[in-house]
Amino acid sequence: MTMQDSMSHFRPGPDMGRELRGALARFGTGVTIVTTNSDAGPVGITANSFSSVSLDPPLVLWSASRGSRRYPFFQEAEHMAIHVLGESQMDLCRAFSASAHAFDQADWQSSENGVPLLEGCLARFECERYAEYDGGDHAIIVGRVLKASVRQGMPLLFFGGQFGQFAASA
Repeated sequence: MTMQDSMSHFRPGPDMGRELRGALARFGTGVTIVTTNSDAGPVGITANSFSSVSLDPPLVLWSASRGSRRYPFFQEAEHMAIHVLGESQMDLCRAFSASAHAFDQADWQSSENGVPLLEGCLARFECERYAEYDGGDHAIIVGRVLKASVRQGMPLLFFGGQFGQFAASA
């Protein structure tokens, strides 16, 4: 049997959402928490849909579900911070997955733009809104990086609906 023979094939459609989600879960990603300040106070959301876009100008993107109760905070935000999580930050990831206001479980401070900045992450991108694009049931939010911070460490990863850690090949 060849690798091609062992693959399952389907055409995405309204009745194939679960299958499509499963196929997309075959792409391992890092995990981020995106934060902003709002009239309701500091807000955070976990996202694994993060990517670099451009070095000049320095642009990054992330996607937010339009159906999320947190989306309106980010739809209105002029500034946000994207935090790339390290392998020891799974509890923080889970806290922000459950609550937009999980800052009591985090070490953080406000940026000069009033955006909550989480400590201990592998990388942090302080951004101003550059653009937002229609992405179907998600919004693609592009930020211009105003300031970046980085430290050494191993990432928290997400694959197949589970969190894990990076293991280098021998």
